[in-house]
Amino acid sequence: MKIKSIETFDSGYVCIVRVKTDDGQEGIGQIAPYHSNISALVLHQQISRHALGKDADLIEELGELIIRAEHKYPGSYVCRALGGLDTALWDLKGKRLNKSVCELLGGDRRPIDVYGSSMKRDISPEDEADRLKRLQDKHGYNAFKFRIGKSFGNDVDVFNGRTEQIIPAVRKALGDNTLLYADANSGFTPARAIEVGRLLEQHGIVHYEEPCPYPWLEWTKQVADALDVAVAGGEQDTDLAQFQRMISMRAVDVVQPDICYIGGLSRALEVARMAEEAGMACTPHAANLSMVTVFTMHMVAAIPNAGPFMEFCVESIPWAEELFTSSFEVRDGKVMIPDGPGWGVTVRPEWLEKAHYRISQLQ
Repeated sequence: MKIKSIETFDSGYVCIVRVKTDDGQEGIGQIAPYHSNISALVLHQQISRHALGKDADLIEELGELIIRAEHKYPGSYVCRALGGLDTALWDLKGKRLNKSVCELLGGDRRPIDVYGSSMKRDISPEDEADRLKRLQDKHGYNAFKFRIGKSFGNDVDVFNGRTEQIIPAVRKALGDNTLLYADANSGFTPARAIEVGRLLEQHGIVHYEEPCPYPWLEWTKQVADALDVAVAGGEQDTDLAQFQRMISMRAVDVVQPDICYIGGLSRALEVARMAEEAGMACTPHAANLSMVTVFTMHMVAAIPNAGPFMEFCVESIPWAEELFTSSFEVRDGKVMIPDGPGWGVTVRPEWLEKAHYRISQLQ
């Protein structure tokens, strides 16, 4: 069963990948959202030549072969492109064996506990607290994540005092029984990150994400060593060696690979395995309702060291809402893994028809 063709359907925001084999089977996957046209070009120009003609069942081996072959181009775009291929091959395998991906991994299709993940910083603390409370009342969320600091802000907040205001505001609105996560998106130097971390601890926040610029593991380790709140990170990282360093030096307490950023499910599973061996939790990053959320559902249903809640975006994103023939619904703080083999989702034919199409195939 050899890979015969690799097709991409690109909107500029997101790119769907379809892989077909010489015996007529096919699977769909996705490249990481945003600037997806660049990743699609990398897939056709640098990835497809290593994949065409290869055994479609050797998913992990093929991914590592490609990373080695493209060693002069390490980093985000190669991994984003590889993720499209890898996730399509997992879907293909599931469909061929008539199993969901989580079943292929030894898990089972079940409801997944999720935390409502806010993507907003351009909102007042009071409005954010009220908004999250309304979402809790409607969907039954038992956990939420909100934003503090400013993304890569170097101790600069969105407005002066916002971080100090939003932490108690959200806690007051949601009560003591709601688990709260806070995301700084690389916003602070160590001293400021520790100061904010103390405030998070005072209000019972249980998860402190990316307190310092993510490349600086030594800074993040200073924060993790100084605080009791669990420090999390890894969403931006694509190098397995960097994850090994992160885990070995205990720079974080929770690792957060993003399946689409890191190069697919296979490489995300390798990070989860590293973390498990070190006794650490793995809570993958899944910041929008494209296929990355579907991939993550299957992953957390199968790994033994998944965190108690999976990330689930609460924002309305028009381009994501147009992707699938079905939609996700949170009930009692849970989402259901889609039914059916592979990933269990179908991309709307009309979306595919409008997307920019390209194919690489065996001659």
